[in-house]
Amino acid sequence: MKSSALQTAVWRLRSRGCWTDAAALLAPDGSASTALQRASLLVERCLFTEQGWAEAEDALRTAEALAQTDDERGAAACERGHLAYASTVLAVRDRADEARAALGRAAALLHPSAAGRPLLDFRRGLIAEHIADSPQAALAAYRRAHAGAAAHDQPLLLSFTWRHLAGLALRDGELAEARHGFAESLRIREDLGYLVGTAPALVALADAEPEPTATRLRTEAARLFRLLGGVPTWLAGHFPANQPSRDPSAS
Repeated sequence: MKSSALQTAVWRLRSRGCWTDAAALLAPDGSASTALQRASLLVERCLFTEQGWAEAEDALRTAEALAQTDDERGAAACERGHLAYASTVLAVRDRADEARAALGRAAALLHPSAAGRPLLDFRRGLIAEHIADSPQAALAAYRRAHAGAAAHDQPLLLSFTWRHLAGLALRDGELAEARHGFAESLRIREDLGYLVGTAPALVALADAEPEPTATRLRTEAARLFRLLGGVPTWLAGHFPANQPSRDPSAS
């Protein structure tokens, strides 16, 4: 088990978009848990920065090699699927089939009550919504993920599921439901200090709010975006002064 001080340091760096520095704190120790955490950090960096693909692949291969239990193999497969998903939605390389296959392997390995199952359900929802264009399947997956995150006390994941459930509600014209979900996502991220995910949450809420609230939220999002050096990169297109960018809608 990692020391709480180390995990706190890793979280502080991750929450500010310093994934490489966070991963560097996790010195390889031959354990699958450390390797999986390093891989997860570097995969997340790819999604937010559109960079670091080779490093993420290397870390993921190490995690896959060290995995011994079904839970560890399932978690590694879940990260493999997420990396392939990120590559696909960011138009780096189409790896949609790999993403589906990897998440399918994870589903076969992870017990329905495993702590990693809610994250898997969420990522399967992402595939359904943003690659398969199947909002109904995405809704079912997000609801499973949402319930699981609550049951396993995973507040960061809850912030993701709130946002994506709200996004589907907004798509269906359910403004009140969308506002509530986006507001809950933003509240959780602010409570956790997840700074790198706060700007996307502000922009999402702005899409469901009337003026002048929407402009105020986008202004605050733009300030955080600049503070973090233009991360996440795909958020740039939401601010008039920047060029359009692809939005993977995964945060």
